[in-house]
Amino acid sequence: MKDKFIKYIENLQDQITSKLEEVDGQAKFKEDNWKREEGGGGRTRVIENADNTLGVFEKGGVNISAVHGELPEALRNQFKVKEGNFFACGLSLVLHPINPFVPTVHANWRYFEMYDSEGNIVTQWFGGGQDLTPYYLFDEDAKHFHQTCKNACDIHHPEFYPKFKKTCDDYFWNSHRNEARGIGGLFFDYLKETNEFSIEDRFNFVTEVGNSFLESYVPIVEKRKDIPFTKEHKDWQEVRRGRYVEFNLVHDRGTLFGLKTNGRIESILMSLPPIVQWKYNHQPKENSEEARLIAILANPKDWV
Repeated sequence: MKDKFIKYIENLQDQITSKLEEVDGQAKFKEDNWKREEGGGGRTRVIENADNTLGVFEKGGVNISAVHGELPEALRNQFKVKEGNFFACGLSLVLHPINPFVPTVHANWRYFEMYDSEGNIVTQWFGGGQDLTPYYLFDEDAKHFHQTCKNACDIHHPEFYPKFKKTCDDYFWNSHRNEARGIGGLFFDYLKETNEFSIEDRFNFVTEVGNSFLESYVPIVEKRKDIPFTKEHKDWQEVRRGRYVEFNLVHDRGTLFGLKTNGRIESILMSLPPIVQWKYNHQPKENSEEARLIAILANPKDWV
């Protein structure tokens, strides 16, 4: 299963980066292959438009990694075991657009195995999801993104979308701000073999979701990337990016896992936007589009 999933994420990385380069029209992804001292490594691809009057993506990354070795202390405590080895692989992406009318997007799909001292698999599972963070909210974009997620889920089980949509709303919640990071999507973790679902079923579901990613995001980018914007729009985007940074550094399990397992810091923090603002007690104008976004982030809604 691990070989099969590694092959899948390698191919998916190629598909996604080629399509995004085509959409951007200016910048190309720079590739960085790296090795992890304790075992494994990865392939990081980053796109940046230094002159942010051209192109579409101010900064983005589409990374894959496959790492293995002895369970770090943080994971031994989490799983309540004294020793053991692990294997983890996945694809993780974040795209921060130049135009404030294009939303930021995040996605990842991952697989984990843990072994006993003889090398037998003790547990294995899949996790992942994709979520959208707009700065200006177009209801039709939110509906498109969620409908694409729902379509992928419905092929496998009618309860998957409502369940994983709620998990996403709960997970991407900036509790210290009492607001959602964005408008959600899907989030699932610890998808193990059960009486109802084999590990093969789990693989088929996660890859279905991964394969739907470009369809969920690219049409939104193409529709919004050429909308004219002002410095005020850009300022608002950069203030909201600050909330994104706060979530990733304070709450995100993936970031914390990477930092606790001696992960590659450049790949872990690739998710952070290049330019951010923190303004003291910043409040949007009443009845503005910015205020409408904040109201929806305070009360996640059902889009489909």
